[in-house]
Amino acid sequence: MIALTAAEIAAATGGVLRGGVDPSLLVSGSVVVDSREEVLGGLFVALPGEHVDGHEYAAAAVRAGAALVLAARDVVGSGGAVVPSVVVPDVEKALGDLARAVLERLREISWEPGGSGLKVVGITGSVGKTTTKDLLAQLCGSVGPTVAPVRSFNNEIGLPLTVLRADESTRFLVLEMGASGPGHLDYLTQIAPPDVAVVLVVGQAHLGGFGGIEAVARAKAEIVQGLVADGVAVLNADDPRVSAMSALAPGDVVTFGAAPEASVGARDVVLDRAGRARFTLVSRLGTPERSAQVELRLVGEHHVHNALGAAAAALALGLDVDEVAAGLSVADALSPHRMHVVDRPDGVTVVDDSYNANPDSMRAALKALAVLAGRDRRSIAVLGEMLELGPDARTAHDAIGRLCVRLNIGLTIVVGEGARAIRDGANHEGSWGDEVVLADDLDVATRFLESEMRSGDVVLVKSSYGSGLWRLGDRLVEGAAS
Repeated sequence: MIALTAAEIAAATGGVLRGGVDPSLLVSGSVVVDSREEVLGGLFVALPGEHVDGHEYAAAAVRAGAALVLAARDVVGSGGAVVPSVVVPDVEKALGDLARAVLERLREISWEPGGSGLKVVGITGSVGKTTTKDLLAQLCGSVGPTVAPVRSFNNEIGLPLTVLRADESTRFLVLEMGASGPGHLDYLTQIAPPDVAVVLVVGQAHLGGFGGIEAVARAKAEIVQGLVADGVAVLNADDPRVSAMSALAPGDVVTFGAAPEASVGARDVVLDRAGRARFTLVSRLGTPERSAQVELRLVGEHHVHNALGAAAAALALGLDVDEVAAGLSVADALSPHRMHVVDRPDGVTVVDDSYNANPDSMRAALKALAVLAGRDRRSIAVLGEMLELGPDARTAHDAIGRLCVRLNIGLTIVVGEGARAIRDGANHEGSWGDEVVLADDLDVATRFLESEMRSGDVVLVKSSYGSGLWRLGDRLVEGAAS
């Protein structure tokens, strides 16, 4: 975080200084919510949680070197005195208020002569946010200091923490913005109004929290409505619900996709034997049309869409086509459990895509599995429940089971009662024998998989994070080091 005095933090958060803290105390270290992280000279945010209350760790954070604590009540240290703190009514809201104030200051500084010219990018969509964020962060990082979320820090806690990592040198602040209900993106864009807003797709993620696909579209549109006055909307031309958001854009609109009218597109897409896409990146922004060759390192044809979203945003930020194509060709998937492909010494290839799942991402992962396995290797899909789908959950899982049969997946292991409809769908589609197996829990699935795997198999692990299959993903990937 940029250096702020205790008084400035109190003013930004509407808090009261406690613990005898000197108002001129300078806080210049990191802002953290976990006392185990490096906090020397920084701010420890004592968030109340469902299972853990950060206030219980605040004193330890101060002993570890935290200069100040942001808390909802007085915290007493080991000596019986109140630790230096800013006490606020709502810690989560105060964290957002602090991030908003810091970003406003950074923008003012960046506009001064010699300033960084800071640009903020917000990325949302039902699928592909984190991968697109990782790609864009690498593109931007090649031309200037860039801050982006670690993993999938895209909510009311993760986004402010990411904003607070920026400093006076930051040229690009790339933010992932997630929503599991109406109003969530509105709140996030109030903290960090984007200069460029990217909407990837309106899909079936978190349907239970929205109440239907049209409600999802309205919620995703909040990021476009939250743009700065002259901000640029980067919209998926292939999704009618996304392209319709152009009517809400306050400034220019850049589109991407396969549609011929898209501003940024891909031509001559081909996949290599490992499932990696090669294509011609085409920019129709300005005259004449420009193009350059891209060879993605990411596995799965669906990543062409993510790459186009990142490319369109990068072009809107001022990068040129050659820079974007070259950057995409060397970019990696940075976040764990997202189409992480590992070849093990025993001849098994693992595709760990277990961080999250919804019907759209599940279909994409299964298609990538089929391509990787081809005709000469056995494909194995270990699939868990897709959470937060509401009343459509059974139908959505059934459809995934049917797709497994149509893609000729060699063995499908369905994990847990919540995913049972995947097996039912496969059976209804014509699966027979031992092609589809229902395992009661992760332990049963793990033992069965380990007894079945043989050299040459390609194994996909895919589910929502809360289903826990990421533990199996970790175990299988660790086997690559043995």
